[in-house]
Amino acid sequence: MSGLAPTRRRRDADATRARILRAATLEFARMGFSGARGERIAQRARSSERMVYYYFASKEGLYRQVLEAAYASLRDAERSLRIDALEPRDALQAFCRFVWRYYAQHPEFIGLLNTENQHQARHLRKSARLDELVSPVVGLLGALLERGQRAGVFRGGIDPAELYVAIASLGYFYLSNQHTLSAVLGRDLKAAAQLERHWQASGEMIRRFVSR
Repeated sequence: MSGLAPTRRRRDADATRARILRAATLEFARMGFSGARGERIAQRARSSERMVYYYFASKEGLYRQVLEAAYASLRDAERSLRIDALEPRDALQAFCRFVWRYYAQHPEFIGLLNTENQHQARHLRKSARLDELVSPVVGLLGALLERGQRAGVFRGGIDPAELYVAIASLGYFYLSNQHTLSAVLGRDLKAAAQLERHWQASGEMIRRFVSR
C-alpha cells in the first residue's frame, strides 16, 4: 500500500494542474493577459489561487504554458491530417476545411492569438518549446503543391508559407471579427449556413489562386 499513496498524489497533482490549465485557457482567451485574474482561474478549476501559482510560479508563466498547450494541440491535429491519397485539388480543399474547422471548433485559440498579437508575441518568443511547436503544415503544403504541379493542375511559383497565411487568414479574420462584421453587414455570420457559404467561397478563391 505504501507505493500507492505517492502514485495517487501524483495523479491528483496532475489532475489539478490540468484543471488549472484548462481554466486558465478560458480566462486568458476571454479576458486577455492583463484582464485575467488568478482567483477566477482558481474558482473555475475548483482549486485555490495559492495552488495556481504553486504549479505555475507566476501569471506570465501560466500564460506561457497556456500558449504552449494551445499551439501543441494545433500541431498534433495538423500531424494527424491524412490527405496524401487524395487528388491534389481535393487534398487542398480538405486541408483548407481542416484549418477553418479547427478555428471554428476552438474559439479559445482565436482569443489567445488576439491577445498574444497585442503583445507582439512577447510571451511566445520566450518559450523554451518554441522550436518543437513549429507547425508542420508549410512542408505539407509544399509537397502538395509539387504534387499538383506534376499532375498539371497547380501552377508553379507559389510560396507554401504565403499560401498557408492566405488560408489561415480566410478562417481567422472571419471568426475573430464575426460580431462586428455581423453588425456592420446586417447578417448573422455566426449562423452555420453563413459559415458554410464563407468556406465555399474561400475554397473557390484558393482553388483559383493555385490553378494553372
